[in-house]
Amino acid sequence: MTTDETDVAIVGAGGGGAVLALALGQKGIRTVVLDQAPGPPKGLRGELLQPNGQEVLDRLGVLGALPSDATRAIRKFHFCRSGGERLCSIDYGELPPPYNRAIVTMPNVAHHAIIDAVARQRTAALRYRTSFVSLVRDGDRVAGLMVEGSEGPYLVKSRLVVGADGAFSKVREALAIPADVHLYPDAYLIAILESTEPIAESFYYVGHRQILGLFPATGNKVYLFYMIPSGSYERLKQNDMRNLIQTWTAIAPRFASLFSNLNDWNQTAYMPTGRVRTSRWVADGAALIGDAAHAMNPHASQGRMQAMVDAMTLAEIIPACLADRDCSASRLRAYETARRQHVMMLQRLADQQVFYWNTGNPVVAWLRDRVFHTLDRNARLRHQVLSTTAGLRKTAPFSFVDRVIAAGLLPDLFTLTAAGASSTTRTHGND
Repeated sequence: MTTDETDVAIVGAGGGGAVLALALGQKGIRTVVLDQAPGPPKGLRGELLQPNGQEVLDRLGVLGALPSDATRAIRKFHFCRSGGERLCSIDYGELPPPYNRAIVTMPNVAHHAIIDAVARQRTAALRYRTSFVSLVRDGDRVAGLMVEGSEGPYLVKSRLVVGADGAFSKVREALAIPADVHLYPDAYLIAILESTEPIAESFYYVGHRQILGLFPATGNKVYLFYMIPSGSYERLKQNDMRNLIQTWTAIAPRFASLFSNLNDWNQTAYMPTGRVRTSRWVADGAALIGDAAHAMNPHASQGRMQAMVDAMTLAEIIPACLADRDCSASRLRAYETARRQHVMMLQRLADQQVFYWNTGNPVVAWLRDRVFHTLDRNARLRHQVLSTTAGLRKTAPFSFVDRVIAAGLLPDLFTLTAAGASSTTRTHGND
C-alpha cells in the first residue's frame, strides 16, 4: 500500500481548509489537502466578503489578486418591510478603513483565488477525487488517515489531522466527538439576474414569513436570495415561474423589472441551512474547523468568514506544536479557547435574526420594526450591530439594557450623556 507522509493533513478544501493550507504553505509547513470533489466548486453560489474575511485574504496576499471585473464593493444596506417601506439603513463606511465595505464576488471567485495560491506553495499539495476513509491511531493519538484516491486506498501519515469537511464531518464522526446537528425548517433559493438599471446598494425585505435580499454584483448583475421552506425547491420549480415573480414583486415593487428577467430555473440554486454545535473541537493529533465544528445559519453572513478566521488562528498555533512535537489536545485547545465564544455568539445572533425577521407573529413583527427604526436613529446601537455583522466585534451587539432601548421602551442615556458632554466641551471651548 502506498504511504505518504506530511506534517498536516487537511480533509476538505472548502473555505476553511483551503485558507489553512495556504497559511501553512506560506510558513513552509508540509501540508496535504484532500477533497472528494472532482475539483474546485463551480456552482451558482456567490460570496459576500465581510471586513474580517477581507482582512484574512489581505494577510494572505489574495484580496488584491481578486479580479476587478468579478467583484463589487458595497457600502449601504437598506432594510425594508415587505411592500417597500424603508425601516433602517446601514453604512459600512462608518467602519474604519481599509475594510469599510462589503465585497460581493461572482460565483466562487474568492475560493478559486485561494486555491490558485495554494497551488503555488512549494510545501502544499491539493488532491481532489480523494475521500476520507478512517483515522489511523498510535495509541490514543491520531497519527494519520486512510483515504481512497483514484488509484485505490493509501495511507497518509501526519502529525496533525484537520477536519474541514463540513457540517456532516466524517472526521468529527471518526473522532467520536458528539455534535448537535440542527437542520433549519427554512432554506434559501439563490438567483443571479441581470438588471436593466444599475443597482448600487443592497436591500433586505422582511415580512410575514418572508425574507428577500438583493446584492448588486459586477456589471448589472444582482444576487438574490429568498427564504423558502426546506426541501421545497423541487416542488417550487414545478410551479409557474410567474407566480414566484409576482410574489417577489409584491415584496419589493421597485425591482419588478429586475424580477421579470428570471426566465429559467437554471438561473437559480438551492441552499439548505443548518447549525452544528460540538462539545469540543480538538483531540490528540486532530482539530476541527469551520462547519465541522460550528456550522451556523447563513443569515449571520459570517459562516465562511468564521471558517477562515479559524484557519488563521490554528495556523498561528501549529508551527510551535510541530516544533515541540506536541499536537496534543491540551496544546491545541488554545485555538478553541480563542475562537469558541465568538462563534457561539454569532450562532445565537443568527438564530435570533431569523426568528424576528421571518416571523409570522404580528406582535413580534411590530417589535422587529420598532428595533429597525431605533437603529436608524441611534448611531451607537447601529454601529454595534454593523461591527458584529462585519466580524469585528466579538461580543453580542446588545446588552439587556440595549435591547430595551432598541425596543423603544427607554431613552438611550448613553447617547444623551455623550451628546451632553460634547455640548459642554463646545461651550467651554467658546468661553
